[in-house]
Amino acid sequence: MLDFRSDTVTLPTDAMRAAMANAAVGDDVYGDDPTVNELEQWSAERHGFEACLFTSSGTQANLMALMSHCQRGDEYLCGQLAHNYKYEAGGAAVLGSIQPQPVENEADGSLSFDKLAAAVKPDDYHFARTRLLSLENTIGGKVLTMEYMQQARRFCDEQGLALHLDGARVYNAAVALGVDVAEIAKPFDSITVCLSKGLCAPVGSLLLGSHELISKARRIRKMLGGGMRQVGILAAAGKLALTDQVERLADDHANAIYLGEQLNNLPGFTVQPDWINTNILYADLDASINIEHLKQHLKEAGILVSLARRTRFVTHKDVDRLAIDTLISTLSRYLSR
Repeated sequence: MLDFRSDTVTLPTDAMRAAMANAAVGDDVYGDDPTVNELEQWSAERHGFEACLFTSSGTQANLMALMSHCQRGDEYLCGQLAHNYKYEAGGAAVLGSIQPQPVENEADGSLSFDKLAAAVKPDDYHFARTRLLSLENTIGGKVLTMEYMQQARRFCDEQGLALHLDGARVYNAAVALGVDVAEIAKPFDSITVCLSKGLCAPVGSLLLGSHELISKARRIRKMLGGGMRQVGILAAAGKLALTDQVERLADDHANAIYLGEQLNNLPGFTVQPDWINTNILYADLDASINIEHLKQHLKEAGILVSLARRTRFVTHKDVDRLAIDTLISTLSRYLSR
């Protein structure tokens, strides 16, 4: 199957499979897994933080960050489109008793600092205490600029807030901006990094922050059922994700631009090329296209797409130019009927 639904569908490389098979392991809950310990130490140094925690997923890593920064009854600011607000099952509110205060995202994915300032609650016992601003980079495939992230740091300092980055695809942002990932991380008190999207590891995310924050997060991870045992088998693949797969992301970005150009040549498909910053693009489908019928047609041809009136396409290691050409020719034949 050619799968354009997400970069979460990437398969581990042969090198990852070999590293997993031969990984030195121990009980990570006791702190005895050498492969996990090495990944956490290396990752903390690589991203410019004091400490790191290996987690089962980006959702878990984000929740642990929110619960470490905020107490019950506190509030965090985020975007309406933020993954940790919209797509993580309300975990902050349900499990952390933390109130999200979403602000409308601007067209480029950023948040207006004027709107954020208006959302910060006064120091009054009628209100939840605003403690944190959470940003996401990339967001919907769009890249927040270095200048914007530095402005966010100044805003948080002025408002007395901590600053967290949901960096599920932060390496895509780094490649698109042409900067080292540690430069993106500098303004933030904590970041998460997903290893199992475009970086191709089978499972896992990282939470990075201060020794104090990671100590809190480790306790919360246990509370959430996230303490894992001989998990070096997964950490071995995670290390290779960060060392072997980053440069290749530029190919995904180039393929997304190519895919957008080809989709724009099809009747009934409209793509805004200016918003293709990384490996994610959106196509608007004309009302004349029967979504369910086309979805079935593609599936029968061995192609998976999450079709809707606004359809997200994601490029990754396992869909190359040939796969894109196959998708386009299949769509073209269908539309020409």
